[in-house]
Amino acid sequence: MEGARRQLDLITIGRSCIDLYGEQTGGRLEDMMSFAKYVGGSPTNTAIGAARLGLRSGLVSRVGADHFGRFIREQLVREGVATDGLVTDRARLTALVFLGIRDPDTFPLIFYRENCADMALSVGDIDIDLLQSAGAVLINGTHLSQPNVFEASVHACELARAAGARVVFDIDYRPVLWGLTGRDMGENRFVADAAVTARLQQVLPLCDLIVGTEEEIHILGGSTDTVAALRAIRGQTDALLVCKRGALGCSAFPSAIPDSLDDGVVGRGFKVEVFNVLGAGDAFMAGFLRGWLRDEPLETCCEYGNACGAIVVSRHGCAPAMPTWDELQWFLGDRGRPFRLRDDTALEDLHWSTTRVNVHEDLTVLAMDHRSQFEDLCRESGADPSRIAAFKALALKAVDRLAQGDARFGVLLDGRYGMRGLEAAADHPYWIGRPIEWPGSRPLAFESSADVATELATWPRNHVVKCLAFYHPDDPPELCERQERQLLRLQDACRKTRHELLVEIIASRHGTVDAHTTARAIRRLYDRGMKPDWWKLEPAADLATWANIESAIRSHDPHCRGVLMLGLQAPSDELVASFRIAAASPIVKGFAVGRTIFADAAARWLAGSIDDEAAIADLCGRFAVLVDAWREARAAAQLPREAV
Repeated sequence: MEGARRQLDLITIGRSCIDLYGEQTGGRLEDMMSFAKYVGGSPTNTAIGAARLGLRSGLVSRVGADHFGRFIREQLVREGVATDGLVTDRARLTALVFLGIRDPDTFPLIFYRENCADMALSVGDIDIDLLQSAGAVLINGTHLSQPNVFEASVHACELARAAGARVVFDIDYRPVLWGLTGRDMGENRFVADAAVTARLQQVLPLCDLIVGTEEEIHILGGSTDTVAALRAIRGQTDALLVCKRGALGCSAFPSAIPDSLDDGVVGRGFKVEVFNVLGAGDAFMAGFLRGWLRDEPLETCCEYGNACGAIVVSRHGCAPAMPTWDELQWFLGDRGRPFRLRDDTALEDLHWSTTRVNVHEDLTVLAMDHRSQFEDLCRESGADPSRIAAFKALALKAVDRLAQGDARFGVLLDGRYGMRGLEAAADHPYWIGRPIEWPGSRPLAFESSADVATELATWPRNHVVKCLAFYHPDDPPELCERQERQLLRLQDACRKTRHELLVEIIASRHGTVDAHTTARAIRRLYDRGMKPDWWKLEPAADLATWANIESAIRSHDPHCRGVLMLGLQAPSDELVASFRIAAASPIVKGFAVGRTIFADAAARWLAGSIDDEAAIADLCGRFAVLVDAWREARAAAQLPREAV
């Protein structure tokens, strides 16, 4: 098949599981108290890493018909990895791995892989058309340990070679998965075994590229002398051999094996603190393949692999730690970097912003996160405050009636009164925002425990943390600094709990506002270290205000998600007029409006004059007016689609 016809650059075959990573470091796995859930399995990690580096990748594997299998499939889609070859196994569960970080040399592992889904992969699961659509196929040593997956892997290689694709072999040796150690010795990387060597060597004639650590080269070559092992491998294949050497980088051997590993082709190495070696090899593979599959010089391939490995070795997790192409380019640039790489704020910011998923270029949100305003309505109408929760549950029903599954819609609800709506939103594709601030607080206070991170740890990851600050750039310095400290605390908590952050700024309540005020506030917050994913800002009556805001955001954070406009209970016609102005600014993605939409329906519903259906219809109708007005304004602005 001609290269121009190929739909994928790479298909990886093999393990696909859930990594449960201990969140406490420096102790035994026995003493871990909580675990972070990530996609895992070496071929799956590599597929994600390759996709982040710009390769078109796909995965062939099996997952269970369970919650974890669905998570893997959904995450692969979010990462841009093709899932055509991912089979759902209704008889088996998705595999699990528990992992810990104890010290720079100790990383305990427990594999829960008894009769798991991915090890049931068979020849019948290999789609010929899919395999022939790829420029390369990667197989994995672990998947040669059982007859059925061995046959499936070999069959895939044969199909790939027949179609003119290249075959990559990741040795990926885990003795415990070959039954050579106790189950509590998952971190053991080498046990010599002639039978394993013989099994692995059967695939050598099919390979174009073979990658492994020194221990993995030893098991494949049948010798604990690395050079001797490499020569034994070379005796059976003409493939490019790459030996990963940890902190020393790697050595590649396109032909004869020299007397020293240092005499192979090497790329620039990088000295960084080792925090977590798990996943670094998969990152190396992704980086190397980014160069190799694009026909870069071998030295460049090695450098890409070394750099990706160095980045991931400094982070928690495997798949989520994989760098993007932007990160790799930043890392390779001529600039100083700390030895403790995770202290590189610029790199970590770039990682965060370039690995976010679900881009929203058009977002219309029904904001019903108000708390004190609903309590005021109850006092005015004499309604029981316990009824607020029932009304707020109608918000999602109104959004869904209008949106009909359109992911350009969203809902903003609080956890105090809106929890039923937040819970129901989990089954829909809509954007979900949730407030963290104490209503009306100035200086800013949080509606949570003393440690805001503890509160956010209880929130689902897809809840965007919204924080309203009554903040004016001309506030007294002490007030500004106090509010900024709170916002920085919140941002740190959001990054650690992996939540997006929306910062809402209302300046007009506490000072005069001109075309520069909001932009000045934004610039000051950026200068203090803030980089929220979203801004939520007051409507503006002139183009100059939005131009200043856009300049402030673009100059400090070109990866910012954008701005949502708030409503401030303005009449619909005033908001529609403000939409026409804001729509000309590409940084404005839509709106999050509340009281303009719900105030009348809420007052009547709490007073008992309308029922649920009437309230939903009213909410839906008023929301639809603003949605239509926004989209008409955006269309009238005639912006190029890629700029919107």
